[in-house]
Amino acid sequence: MESETLPEAIERRRPEALGLLRELVALNSFSANAAGVNANARRVAEAFAPLGFAPEFVPSAAPGAGSHLFLRGPQPPGRRAVALLSHLDTVYPPEEERANGFAWREEGARIYGPGTSDIKGGTVAIWLLLAALRDAAPGVFAAANWIVALNAREEVDSREFGARCVERFPADTRAVLIFEADGTLDQGWGLVAARKGRATFTVRVEGRGAHAGGRHAFGANAIVQLARVLPRVAALTDYAAGVTVNVGTIRGGTVNNRVPHAAEATLELRAFDPGRFAAARAAILALAGEGEERSAADGHACRVVITEDDACGPWPRNAGTEALVAVWRAAAETGAAVVAQERGGLSDGNVLWERFPTLDGLGPRGGDEHCSERSADGSKVPEWVDAASLGPKTLLNARALARLLAGN
Repeated sequence: MESETLPEAIERRRPEALGLLRELVALNSFSANAAGVNANARRVAEAFAPLGFAPEFVPSAAPGAGSHLFLRGPQPPGRRAVALLSHLDTVYPPEEERANGFAWREEGARIYGPGTSDIKGGTVAIWLLLAALRDAAPGVFAAANWIVALNAREEVDSREFGARCVERFPADTRAVLIFEADGTLDQGWGLVAARKGRATFTVRVEGRGAHAGGRHAFGANAIVQLARVLPRVAALTDYAAGVTVNVGTIRGGTVNNRVPHAAEATLELRAFDPGRFAAARAAILALAGEGEERSAADGHACRVVITEDDACGPWPRNAGTEALVAVWRAAAETGAAVVAQERGGLSDGNVLWERFPTLDGLGPRGGDEHCSERSADGSKVPEWVDAASLGPKTLLNARALARLLAGN
């Protein structure tokens, strides 16, 4: 075969990449479906094997979860590592996919289906990138120690997977590149340079029950106390500062003829700035203690107990990420804008950016992630990926990597 250019190699391989995507979309890999997650991992490993990548299946520490997948390519001596990240799981249980008829569906350039955008389209973009580099830019392909890493439960938790990455990535890894979808919907390309951190809390109120008719005055109403606390929590939201607090669930009491003795709510905090994140966490926890709602008969006070259930810190703007953004901007074709975005959702980047230069949003364009419904009026559409963006975004990534690895 005559030597081909990168654009030619990408275009030649693109139908094969879309065929792989169709296979992966057909495999239900809901986070709690360990068998499906593992089937997805095996198929991904098979696809990368002809490129010289050997798999390592790493069981997750979470009970009943599937295994993480690490793929190691040829490792030329003295080459620094570049890690390319995706994940194996989706948010859709099999019964939801069946109930909504949510499966592979092509409409123009858009392909709808579970994981098309988040993130099986990203997995396929990694495969297409490496295949095209090996075919048309062998010098670039040989210039890095490539590691492809896929989280088995990114939709649930990234911290354990992050620890496995730290164990396997060399300390001088040049870049961690995450292939979540490109969120731009017009001309140009989007990258993700920062993400909010997230902490979840449970607010419990211990009151005192009493007969609502005969001994109402002896009761300490836990629901009323909770209703005093939650507006204070919600008031911590500050859009200008990038801080949001969402009260997600609330419950309390048992029957109408009893003063409720217990109530609880769950909530989450998100923020971009680590300092504001820490301050808001402290402000929420500080609301615990003796409440204002008391028994009229003897002054028995409600008690507020607040526990932090989970926390993953922010990925703020930082020098390592900004340096990678600059490389991608330099690699873009004339007139093609590269926009560095900040996103509210988490990714594996939240747990890796402090260790390695990290960049996200390297997958093809997509949208409506975590949605499986389609309404007749078109106001709701399920998750989709723009198949036409796969080739051009891969070309941008390939050119940027060539710049990054020059002189490695």
